[in-house]
Amino acid sequence: MGKKHLSLIIVPHNKSSHRTLSFSKRFLKNARWAAIIVGVLLLVGIADYVRIRINGIGYKNMAAENAKQKERLSVYEASISNLEKQIKDIDEYRKKINLLAGVRSQDELKEVGGGGRSYTPPDGQVIPGVPPSVAPGSLKSVELKADDVKKNLEMLVTFFQNQSALLSTTPSIYPTAGLLTSYFGWRPDPFTGKQQFHFGLDIASVLGNPVVATADGIVIATNADQSLGRSVQISHGLGILTVYGHLNKFNCRVGQKVKRGDVIGEVGNSGRALGPHVHYEVRVNGNNVNPLSYIFE
Repeated sequence: MGKKHLSLIIVPHNKSSHRTLSFSKRFLKNARWAAIIVGVLLLVGIADYVRIRINGIGYKNMAAENAKQKERLSVYEASISNLEKQIKDIDEYRKKINLLAGVRSQDELKEVGGGGRSYTPPDGQVIPGVPPSVAPGSLKSVELKADDVKKNLEMLVTFFQNQSALLSTTPSIYPTAGLLTSYFGWRPDPFTGKQQFHFGLDIASVLGNPVVATADGIVIATNADQSLGRSVQISHGLGILTVYGHLNKFNCRVGQKVKRGDVIGEVGNSGRALGPHVHYEVRVNGNNVNPLSYIFE
């Protein structure tokens, strides 16, 4: 047994006897190292616990911040979507104004006409189609588009300040009050059910309602045939012509000058028609175009 190095005397308060505990040098050395190891382990455990707590708090903060970021991103995406829609709506009006002005820009309408009325074309004939829609772009593309629209509109404002006469001779209103029942483009023929290309608008209305000129011009023809029935053609200059079909009667004559809004006839169902309506066409340089591209109402 090792030599005694330390003695501990324990004297109880309620007893006269005492107790002596003796410790060797080796025991004290081992106890010291054990205490150091336990202390280190305790410190490591405390540090690890503190780290876990801090990480937990950090994770909660990050999760909260992430939720806020997602909310901000959602608002941002909604704002971009709304901005894109507004720019698209403005751009549609810009395109119509370009048509009125006769200005060709990098964003001009791609729609071109094929001439004639509603019919089923032979194989291989080119029919006007609908331009592909543009997918929503990045914020940068939206900004570029907005800047392009702004510059074009600024140019058009300057242009129209000196072109008031051009506005009066460009079709820009509906020929009669009613309901659009057929649009420019492919449709089933109302009589045969076969697919045909319709080169105008059909506007259903009450029999006898007034039909008006959609712009200033000169009446160049009043016809009556089995297809359009009683129809009027008005030349507006610059290669623009409008056609009004299925009239009940005429209220104009060939060679007559008319102003936008002048009554040129009445709604009817003459010719190839299932009911009272107006078939309305816009032709530019002999090619049919979508009349809705010109209508501002």
